[in-house]
Amino acid sequence: IWNLEFGIWNLEFGIWNLVWVQSERSRYMKFFRALPYAILLLALVAPVLAVVGMGLQWDVQSNQIVREMAATVLPDYVSTTFMLCLGVGLGVALLGLITALTVAVWEFPGRHFFEWALLLPLAMPAYVVAYAYTDFFQYSGPAQNALRHAFNLQGRVLPEVRSVSGAIVVFTLCLYPYVYLLVRTAVSERSSALMDAARLLGAGRMRQLRAIVLPMARPAMAAGIALALMETLADFGVSSYFGIQTFSAGIYKAWLAMDNRIAAAQLSLLLLSLVAVVLHIERRAQARLRFANARGGASVAKPQRWVLARRHWVWAWLTCALPIALGFVLPVVTMAWPLVGSTVVIDGPRFASWAFNSLWLSVLTSGLALLIALVLAATLRHAGSSMLSRAVGLVARVAGLGYAIPGVVVVVGLLLVVGWGQAYAPSFNVGYWVTVTSIGLVWAYLVRFVAVALQAFESGYARIPLAFDESARMLGAGRWRVFRQIHAPLLRRSTVAAALLVFVDVMKELPVTLVLRPFDSDTLAVMTYQLARDERLAEASVPALALVLVGLLPVILLSRAQR
Repeated sequence: IWNLEFGIWNLEFGIWNLVWVQSERSRYMKFFRALPYAILLLALVAPVLAVVGMGLQWDVQSNQIVREMAATVLPDYVSTTFMLCLGVGLGVALLGLITALTVAVWEFPGRHFFEWALLLPLAMPAYVVAYAYTDFFQYSGPAQNALRHAFNLQGRVLPEVRSVSGAIVVFTLCLYPYVYLLVRTAVSERSSALMDAARLLGAGRMRQLRAIVLPMARPAMAAGIALALMETLADFGVSSYFGIQTFSAGIYKAWLAMDNRIAAAQLSLLLLSLVAVVLHIERRAQARLRFANARGGASVAKPQRWVLARRHWVWAWLTCALPIALGFVLPVVTMAWPLVGSTVVIDGPRFASWAFNSLWLSVLTSGLALLIALVLAATLRHAGSSMLSRAVGLVARVAGLGYAIPGVVVVVGLLLVVGWGQAYAPSFNVGYWVTVTSIGLVWAYLVRFVAVALQAFESGYARIPLAFDESARMLGAGRWRVFRQIHAPLLRRSTVAAALLVFVDVMKELPVTLVLRPFDSDTLAVMTYQLARDERLAEASVPALALVLVGLLPVILLSRAQR
């Protein structure tokens, strides 16, 4: 009996030991499965945490630096950035709203052409438009010469383009499609039942616009304005070329010109605070936009467009054609005009080198961003409450904020991380691998642009019902076979869109490439900036036009998707 009891006790102990080993093994397996996501999270968030940590330093030296900045440059940075954001916000709201209402509400000849042509300014990098406008409106430019000869005037006729007001005009012409696209979608999806009820109650067309259409489009307009303001805050090329004192230009000067890391980090922290406010406004606007669409679901029928009277066709054409002419046609013609007369000698090997560097960096970053975003989106689709799911969700949220972080801030944070790594682990040569090679450049690109690919894949997965996965799993298919035979074909369009958007964003990115590029590896964006800064606008037209041609790809894709 004693031996039997001992055997039973030994069996129970063995079973308990087996269960404990299995549970510990399961815990370790979960930990090791979540480890890559933790490393990815650290890589994406380290630059921002470095900026916050350095910006919050408070000692005698940093206190003195803050006081000097507050007494000298900081008021100019704050006032100029505020005026720039205010002017751009009002400009894109007015221009985007008017063009969207004209195209979405009224029916007139040429409406289908203007519906996609109004997106063309999205293909223009803002700094390219700034260079073109400087060349066109300068003292010896075509506009000033024509006005002086026409009216027999002397001296300067038009105001200086390189100013805050000139920057507001440039940003408005480049960024109004954000507001136009969102407002046009919101207005096109307005409820037919509400419009019919308002008409039966005796409301005219103008009152229907004022009481129904505009309130429904207000959240979309706020979201578009927020996107335009984030692009304005992140800009470096226009503010640097125009010589206006914004936060982005100030961060660049504090880091490279004054060699002051603390000042650059503190300016970056202020800029991050502004971006966080704008991002919060955009998120609230998006939430209200979904609520407005849900409330409008009483009728699925879309209202018919109102036929515009013949005597108003000219005003509709002018309203839609003027932004296209000023935001796309005029800059392209101005940059291409020196090439028509063959007055510019194109250095073929150098241009091929710039194009090759831009292409391989864009292709490499697009591939890595697609891989990271696809893994995150696929894991989030089957997310639960485990440690892995929480890690993936945190990585996805952090990656989604990357696009809102200005490139200058990413550069400052990345260089701070490299400096700390070089100081605490000099044997690893972190500074060499990040600054001499293209690793640091691709790292900074991924911090900024993984969000673009992730958003595309999340929207693609949202259109695939979970019933597809469940049916395939019930028939014995594993996860890899489900992805290969079901998800991959259905995500083909999202993959192409994500790759294209990341590719074009990397091609046009200026501050990150300007600071972190390795020696003798200039890109099209960098050479466009440097040639224009040296007042060699005719030579800058070649890489600038190449960037415009590349930027047309997502515009074409977007217009086809809208149709």
